[in-house]
Amino acid sequence: MHIVHTLAELRHVLRHAERPVFVPTMGNLHAGHLALLAQGRPLGDVSVASIFVNRLQFLPHEDFDSYPRTFEADRAALEQAGCDVLFAPREADLYPEPQVYKVAPDPALADLLEGSFRPGFFTGVCTVVMKLFMAVFAGKPHGTAMFGKKDYQQLMVVRGLVRQFALPIDIVAGETQRAEDGLALSSRNRYLSEAERAEALHLSLALRALGRDALAAAHALPAQGPALEAAAQAALAARGWQPDYLTVRRRADLLPPQAGDGAGALVVLGAARLGGTRLIDNLEI
Repeated sequence: MHIVHTLAELRHVLRHAERPVFVPTMGNLHAGHLALLAQGRPLGDVSVASIFVNRLQFLPHEDFDSYPRTFEADRAALEQAGCDVLFAPREADLYPEPQVYKVAPDPALADLLEGSFRPGFFTGVCTVVMKLFMAVFAGKPHGTAMFGKKDYQQLMVVRGLVRQFALPIDIVAGETQRAEDGLALSSRNRYLSEAERAEALHLSLALRALGRDALAAAHALPAQGPALEAAAQAALAARGWQPDYLTVRRRADLLPPQAGDGAGALVVLGAARLGGTRLIDNLEI
């Protein structure tokens, strides 16, 4: 596996590649990241993973400084998984000067849900994704980038970015990887205490219950949805969580359901804080 840190090194290593497959990460890898790599490798002629903790997508009070950085373990995991190239830029490599040009996503999507609780988050995501795409795919006729469904809204935002800029990149979604008890794998799960880890499963359980209630009320969901969501949030809060949202939305645009939306058109999404850890999850209905 080639390990490179600068754009020049990356482009040199990829100079003969025509169809890179790219898995962008912030490191602290788990089985979900490796599943994306395994899913993507057959889709191109070289596999590339990046590790970069992107300051632009963290709010001032969030965990940029404490975000787990486990480079040696990540390197070993990627090499064992058959990754061809690891791009691990330093901040000065990717942002050699203050990043005053930024990519602003469509507010109709990016200001919902995560965007309403983390203002500016998706601008930071889109800016670093565009820079990484230009690093990996510049001059290539075609490529593939892998994103997990656990970050459902992020996946939609990135797909919109690629569509709007007519980038020759396929965005391929990987299913959310879960622990044996059903907890969605996340780098932030490492923050959880033993007791919190046992409790953390209740976010996905609450979403499953909300999904069942939404299906049962499908004929009247536009009217009953807010009450179902409020009840789901109250039940989670009663267990000691601080919910940001538990909601039923349309998969197409993450807007509230409309009359006539079938079950296959919906997704339930949630974000809530357990102690000092903010967790997200979603389930397509």
